[in-house]
Amino acid sequence: MKLRYLLFLSFPLLAADLVEIERMTWPEIKKAIHEQGKNTVLVYNGGTEQRGPHTAAGGHNLIARATGIAIAQKLGNALAAPVIPFSPNQANPELPGTIGVSPALYAALNEEVAEQLIKNGFKNVVLMGDHGGGQKDLQQTAARLDAKYSAQGIRVVYCSDVYGKANTEFFAWLDKNGYPASAHAGIPDTSEMLYLGGDDGWVRKDLVATALGDPVRKPGEARDPNAKRINNGISGDARRSSAELGKRFIDLKVDLAAKQIQQLLAATK
Repeated sequence: MKLRYLLFLSFPLLAADLVEIERMTWPEIKKAIHEQGKNTVLVYNGGTEQRGPHTAAGGHNLIARATGIAIAQKLGNALAAPVIPFSPNQANPELPGTIGVSPALYAALNEEVAEQLIKNGFKNVVLMGDHGGGQKDLQQTAARLDAKYSAQGIRVVYCSDVYGKANTEFFAWLDKNGYPASAHAGIPDTSEMLYLGGDDGWVRKDLVATALGDPVRKPGEARDPNAKRINNGISGDARRSSAELGKRFIDLKVDLAAKQIQQLLAATK
């Protein structure tokens, strides 16, 4: 998958190989939808936020773009819309780099993008996100649009497994295999970025060996007021991140997402 992704970035491809709408001409898009059966479109939301001192702020977008391409290719009947680069979040002057939007704006943006894609001729729109914030908004937006358009034979669905199930399974695998706990800017996303863009400046490789942040807290757990905070944007220990782990995680996301999307679209309304 990495080779295919790098080809998209570096070399011109035949029209038959393209799945990214922003790299296609309108005749190519029209042919893909109406003659090649690619009537499903993926709307993958990324995000721009600080990711510790060792990884670039656009990591969610890098991951979403590459993963979206791979999912579209695996499905065979899908194209990938441009990645939406903002998510529900809040900027922090102490750790600059985050550009967040409100949940209401996020939902409205996804709704308008989905409806524009429907007007373009797509019969199936899949909403998905690489950032934890906004998952509920995507789910609710998809449900609302699906109710609006399903009578016309058009489906709008939310793919949850590419984020929720994939993270649950991968974190469990890391724990079982003795990796330290981490969350934001930790092992999973640092490893993905090493795999996808480690040779292109997305990761400060010389800083990975020192990528240790604040202790990971369990959901709902209060921060220990006596614990010394590093406050560098990392949650947990990312020092054992690797490109090999990144490939494992990306492959898991692609497999789970493709399977769920097929199931969702096969279900009758």
